[in-house]
Amino acid sequence: MTDILKAISNIITNPVPDILNHYQAISNNRINAVGDALEEYIKDAFADTINEDDLRIRADKHSQTFSWLGNQNNPPDMILKNGDAIEVKKITSLKSQIALNSSYPKNKLLSSDPMLVSDCRNCEDWKEKDIIYIIGVFKKHKLNLLWMIYGNCYAANSDYYTRIKNKIKDGIKEIQEVEFSETKELGRVNKVDPLGITYLRIRGMWGIDNPMNVYDYLNLDLDRKKNDSCFQLTSIIPEDKYLSLISQNSNTLQSIKSGNLQVSKSSIKSPNNPAQMTDVRIISHVK
Repeated sequence: MTDILKAISNIITNPVPDILNHYQAISNNRINAVGDALEEYIKDAFADTINEDDLRIRADKHSQTFSWLGNQNNPPDMILKNGDAIEVKKITSLKSQIALNSSYPKNKLLSSDPMLVSDCRNCEDWKEKDIIYIIGVFKKHKLNLLWMIYGNCYAANSDYYTRIKNKIKDGIKEIQEVEFSETKELGRVNKVDPLGITYLRIRGMWGIDNPMNVYDYLNLDLDRKKNDSCFQLTSIIPEDKYLSLISQNSNTLQSIKSGNLQVSKSSIKSPNNPAQMTDVRIISHVK
């Protein structure tokens, strides 16, 4: 079974400087966006297929690795078989905010989430999964910075988000002389015009601050002005999760022969209560 440590190992040992050109060549130019290429790269990192150019073999290994592969309209982007969920985001500026669209940030992925399609809920027998946010920062077509952060290090419990969402949704429904219908979004107004043929969808567009701003107090070496042509990977993993992964794959990171790889203990502010600190492991690599 694969996990984030194996993916990190594959990314470090199999660098792909120009992700878009790499995946355009593999796919015969069917991939034409950097965001799509990043998703393929992350799939390959977990499936150990970064250097596999046979599309049939790659597809077979992806099928063995993932129980769910979604799309832009059906989060999450991936679910590892009997493992974590993964959400991949692409930005083009070091400090850009992260657009999450209609889904609020998640500390865990729940099968009861109304935003999930039934195929995702039924892809395996599950109720709750850890979720990894993977954020790639690009300069042109080159991947400069890759964050791999567990949701419970980044987002608060779902109650904080659903409470606000429900208050807005309930407030909209109280508007007089407007016909509403049930929806997964914040609201839908029917029969806006005299013919009753126009409707209005009211959607929430969620976003979250850049990890560089969120974790600025950790003094991570992320001053890209020093050398913006290098590649840096930074992963933040809860301590208990890290120890669990290491117990299963003790040699995954130790086998990497790179002096640029560092694994350190640290503490971050709890997303649910900044007055409390949460123990984490930070994995970093610069090349």
